[in-house]
Amino acid sequence: MIAWLEHATGGLWPYLVVVLFGFLPSEIWRWLAVFLGRGINEDSEILVWVRAVASALLAGVVAKLILTPTGALATIPLFWRVGSLVAGVAGFYLARRSILAGVIAGEVVLIGAGLAFSG
Repeated sequence: MIAWLEHATGGLWPYLVVVLFGFLPSEIWRWLAVFLGRGINEDSEILVWVRAVASALLAGVVAKLILTPTGALATIPLFWRVGSLVAGVAGFYLARRSILAGVIAGEVVLIGAGLAFSG
């Protein structure tokens, strides 16, 4: 079966699997949410709750990545992982609340620390 996929897709079958089973199922729910959420007031109690839950989940994931990293991130000392978070938040606010600037600032510190401690 895999040999047939390899021949048919020219070695790109893992990407096809990611699109079919990873991207498309979640995309359907996003479009459904856009369609159904058109009439909901932004300040409604349910959306305030959804934003709070989403923020809490994101904070939990970031805390887990910083405090108990795995893989290559574990080779970077805690000081630099926290420093990259601080740099990201500072970049976000210094660039007038630009998410892109915050991500780039945090990544620069993290990658720099990774290069410094990789060898």
